[in-house]
Amino acid sequence: MEYFNIEDFIRNRKSIRGFKSDLISRDIIKKILDAAIWAPSAINTQPWEINVVTGDALNNIKRDNLKKLAQGTKQSTHNNFEGIFRERQIILAKQIFTLMDIKREDKEKNAEWTKRGFCFFDAPAVIIISIDNSLKDKQWSLFDIGLITQNICLLALYYDLGTCIDAQGICFPEVIREHARIPGNKEIIIGIAIGYPDWDFPANSLRSQREKLENIVSWTGWKNNY
Repeated sequence: MEYFNIEDFIRNRKSIRGFKSDLISRDIIKKILDAAIWAPSAINTQPWEINVVTGDALNNIKRDNLKKLAQGTKQSTHNNFEGIFRERQIILAKQIFTLMDIKREDKEKNAEWTKRGFCFFDAPAVIIISIDNSLKDKQWSLFDIGLITQNICLLALYYDLGTCIDAQGICFPEVIREHARIPGNKEIIIGIAIGYPDWDFPANSLRSQREKLENIVSWTGWKNNY
């Protein structure tokens, strides 16, 4: 059996915000998902339901998302963070805007960047993960969605693909439901933009930072190394 260094995959995964237009083989996405569904889940409930969208359906989602955005339609998700969490969000935004040469006072460039998130950063395909409405208030089911999402993002690297976990793209769930054919008894949780990275796109050179281990880990009951 051939093994790969999972630590390298974890450390090298990052959000890709600029993609090539090259299409992805459905067989490759099937292989990614066929492995990803082996993610653990609470008492094996396997709550995830997956829609993979490309072509005209994805173009229609992007178009209607931008229409809703321009109309000021209320969005279903908001990033209202406080304290250190808000600070980290601001640091990331500043890093991206520096790479993209977007000045704070440049309203036009700011608006164009915002639109990219609602268009899944122009990825050629999107993986949308939903759960049954009966599970939407069960925290373990949402935790499980995080597990399969990480699996998808790591497996994509094996096929030289990049991903971006994108909440902006699903902010107007009625748009997703219409064009991805997701019924009303399903709760749309997250979208994952997927495609071949455009390494010439400035924001793709970003490496976000992580907090030092000693700031977030406590050790209890240990004597020396044991």
